[in-house]
Amino acid sequence: MMQLLSINVSKPKPIEYGGKTVRTGIFKVPVPGTVMLREKNIDGDGQGDLRVHGGTYKAVYAYPIEHYAYWQQELHRDDLTHGQFGENLTVEGMLEESVHIGDIFLVGETAKLQITQPRVPCFKLAYKMGVPEFPKQFLESRRVGFYFRVLAEGEITAGDAIACSEVASESMSVREILNLRYFDRDNHARMAQARKLPALSPSWKRDFLTMLQ
Repeated sequence: MMQLLSINVSKPKPIEYGGKTVRTGIFKVPVPGTVMLREKNIDGDGQGDLRVHGGTYKAVYAYPIEHYAYWQQELHRDDLTHGQFGENLTVEGMLEESVHIGDIFLVGETAKLQITQPRVPCFKLAYKMGVPEFPKQFLESRRVGFYFRVLAEGEITAGDAIACSEVASESMSVREILNLRYFDRDNHARMAQARKLPALSPSWKRDFLTMLQ
């Protein structure tokens, strides 16, 4: 069963990093009640750097609750709370190997979301976790979560069931796409197929094209 466990938002805040002040919306906290999911983000949420976060293809970031136990053990921490990894939606039953680029999901009565790409961590996650090498560790674990584009706006509430309304016809899992981009870089045949996935975000299509050339 797939379920929305928590909706997490944050407005961008300034942090000091590498001798510079940067803005980040990674400090997500759970919000109670019903929240409006819009085309570019969730009400009450914001992104610090719109060149690399947000936009149509990265409107909403989801992270599976199943990975929390792994990180608790790996990092020897018991203080991980919903939104810990900067996700907007903490979800259950949606692991990277079982969902695909282009799959469409219904949340609540009307909100409709489509998976567009895996999440690639940046220095802001390192800052949030207090572990400089965490982005590398996060990526190598393949437990990265994924981004959605919003096909239909709607109200969502923590506890809502998530239903798959359409499985992508040329299905390639989130995990496989991630592997092709970072770990299985000689698999050119599969990469050429990945590049043509209609729902894959344009930036990932460009990356694959560059790699193939």
